[in-house]
Amino acid sequence: MKAVSCVRGALSVIELPDPVPDRGQLVVNVAGCGICGSDLHAKDHADELADVFNEVGYRDGMRADTPTVMGHEFSGEVAERGRKVAKEFKPGTPVVSLPMVRRHGSPQMTGLSPLAPGAYAEQVVVEAAMTFTVPNGLSLDIAALTEPMAVALHAVRRSEIKKRDTAIVIGCGPVGLAVICQLKAMGVGTIVASDFSSGRRALATQCGADVVVDPAVDSPYDKAAGKGVVTDFSGLAELGLGAMEKLRKLPGWSHVYRAVDALGAAGPKRPVIFECVGVPGMIDGIVAAAPLNSRVVVVGVCMGSDQLRPAIALGKEVDLRFVFCYTPLEFRDTLYMLADGKVDGSPLITGKVGLDGVAAAFAALRDPETHAKILVDPQSVVTAP
Repeated sequence: MKAVSCVRGALSVIELPDPVPDRGQLVVNVAGCGICGSDLHAKDHADELADVFNEVGYRDGMRADTPTVMGHEFSGEVAERGRKVAKEFKPGTPVVSLPMVRRHGSPQMTGLSPLAPGAYAEQVVVEAAMTFTVPNGLSLDIAALTEPMAVALHAVRRSEIKKRDTAIVIGCGPVGLAVICQLKAMGVGTIVASDFSSGRRALATQCGADVVVDPAVDSPYDKAAGKGVVTDFSGLAELGLGAMEKLRKLPGWSHVYRAVDALGAAGPKRPVIFECVGVPGMIDGIVAAAPLNSRVVVVGVCMGSDQLRPAIALGKEVDLRFVFCYTPLEFRDTLYMLADGKVDGSPLITGKVGLDGVAAAFAALRDPETHAKILVDPQSVVTAP
């Protein structure tokens, strides 16, 4: 079969033996595979990515000098079943799968390890237990968004955001756009999106953002400010003094205070901020600029070293959460949300290429004004997105 190999930052189309499924596995004919931001980074900084994997206990990540077939956001049709695979996965069945496969005695990350070739290829091996039939006639192009949309669903769920809360999405690349889509699907009342790129701001609006901000001109935090949101210490102190002046006039004021506190209404309202950029300095910058009591959910993957001034976060009582990946149930739920029309990921897809066009697609994705998500279709002859 044909596949795209990455070695020392170079992408080239090569011939590989056709894959063979092991027990409990499937071979899938790839219909489409999204190019992920992690792929863009891994292409040129594979050793750095592998070092991070090593520190969290995964030691088979791709390295610069080891040829690797990337691609982990894919859809396709079943080509072949291994032993002990359910009959629902008959040849021709449209499927998506979590990018994880058993190889060489242990689970491997599909497309991010030389031991588990990914879906920038005509075929890919998947685990049947991690594979789901595409329902409702959903197009395989949209089904290929299941993986990145599941990342966003996990982030939104971990944020514990409520419909009445205000969401601020910093960075409107593919990750930020997917988060906006999931926030919209959840029914969050106010979604503020911020990005320097006019093209990405336009996509944010298509995905459901209510307010779109160019941070070179306006502050997303100012645009999100509303009744009950406290932006600085003086405001918090004034809120506390004013509230106590009124409460102390009431008999049994402490019981009233306690009841209001139990309902979660005693403190200032908090925006929920999603950091979707992933470059050094972003977290500290958000903490410094955010209103008091904000919850910051870090979705962007920063591969470099960073620094944080804890005293600022402490003084503002900022709640800082980091998220990664998703659960199998979230992956399945995302697929059905796409198929049922509950979430619309179509604005993310801005181009498509064949295997011969992967290198050009990687180059095009460096320009934020042009593309968000480019799909690789192994059957396509398109060489430029």
